[in-house]
Amino acid sequence: MPLPPAQPDLGDCCGSGCNPCVFDLHDAAMERYREALRVWRERHPEASQGEAD
Repeated sequence: MPLPPAQPDLGDCCGSGCNPCVFDLHDAAMERYREALRVWRERHPEASQGEAD
């Protein structure tokens, strides 16, 4: 089962308007995680039973 990426701390952002910001990178990593989790659940339907989404 894929694991979600670690969420950056508020202090990880320098506040300089970087592009991409650490929070933008985390958002992109979360999108990849959600897709990987969706694919994993399709391959392992028995593991998803009883889980709340």
